[in-house]
Amino acid sequence: MNTFVTMNTFIEELTWRRMLQDSMPGTADLLASGPQKAYIGFDPTADSLGVGNLVQVMTLVHLQRAGHQPIALIGGATGMVGDPSFKASERTLLDEDTLAKNLAGQRRQLEKFLNFEGDNSARIVNNHDWFKDMNFLDFIRDVGKHITVNYMLAKDSVKSRMETGISFTEFSYQLIQGYDFYHLWKTSGVTIQIGGSDQWGNITTGTELIRRMGGGEAFALTTPLIKKADGSKFGKSEGGNIWLDPQRTSPYQFYQFWLNAGDEDASNYIRIFTILNQDEVLAIETEHAEAPHQRALQKALARDITARVHGEEALVSAMTASGILFGNATSESLQSLDEITLLEVFEGVPKMTISRAELAAGMPILDVVCADQALFQSRGEARKLIEAGGVSLNKIKCSPDQMVGLSDLLGDKHLLVQKGKKKYALVTLS
Repeated sequence: MNTFVTMNTFIEELTWRRMLQDSMPGTADLLASGPQKAYIGFDPTADSLGVGNLVQVMTLVHLQRAGHQPIALIGGATGMVGDPSFKASERTLLDEDTLAKNLAGQRRQLEKFLNFEGDNSARIVNNHDWFKDMNFLDFIRDVGKHITVNYMLAKDSVKSRMETGISFTEFSYQLIQGYDFYHLWKTSGVTIQIGGSDQWGNITTGTELIRRMGGGEAFALTTPLIKKADGSKFGKSEGGNIWLDPQRTSPYQFYQFWLNAGDEDASNYIRIFTILNQDEVLAIETEHAEAPHQRALQKALARDITARVHGEEALVSAMTASGILFGNATSESLQSLDEITLLEVFEGVPKMTISRAELAAGMPILDVVCADQALFQSRGEARKLIEAGGVSLNKIKCSPDQMVGLSDLLGDKHLLVQKGKKKYALVTLS
């Protein structure tokens, strides 16, 4: 049984988490009056949600924890049109097979965050279900006549495209999204739509349709668009978008994204993307301030969100992989890494190659560590450092007369050579 929390408490929750941008007058009063149904739409432009979508996902999580019913709308219909909101150019239209694949992928991810049991169980709906049987004439007659062109042109999302041009398809998007709100209000009693601040125009078109078509009243709430402290776009790394799908962004890369956040960003992200309460967050911030080099904020953030997206086992693997570069790993922990994670951890380090046949016959350690001269310029330099205990193979210190064989391989394919504390080379069999 879920305990209902008043909207004032919910507003306070969003406020201290820095997740509240705007709300229509009366929104707080409505939600304080009892459990409400609210929805957020997700654009199916890919078969995975990105970390940018997590702002809205976490808003639904907090909404449900406050006793309200969260509804996630995946846009099977709107995805065929494309939202023009503050985009510089027309979006590429997706075919039905691609949309179906994208919708299925996003649905699986949403199911990890929301509770689909109990009095305020979450729902996932697809707007294609109510648009598929509606023809164009019905739509412009029954819906289009209620909203004037002047009203639509006044929206910032449209005005920003007037100079570069906007197609009728994208121009009509706000009507389609507005009808979603009307349909959910009429058929399911949904009273609130939530979205990013760039969706305010589309959302209020929905409240206007509800007023004009149904004589009813509905409300809106928006969250701020997240940017990094330096003003750059949130959700991207040097390799591109950060996705929730482990096939697109591995758990190790995902963990590293959060771990590498700056202090100011981490203080913001830990509020938005975790379910840690205010006292817990403030305690972590205090700990971080006392010893910033320990990166308590980043570690707590990365652990929480990686575990919820990828599971505890993936988190342990990501933490193990992260520890290897900082010297606090064992040979056993190195052996536990799968090949993909191993290659990701040591991406950018020098690469060396030896033949499988040579290794099968047994190779002196000097021949292995001096392959391709990636780490050592001479065998004399290598021997001297080995004798001094400064060279390791797979995190085990080498001896001068050591022989290396196939049994030493990581995943039957690689060897890791370490020179001193911070220099590595990855040996791969040809």
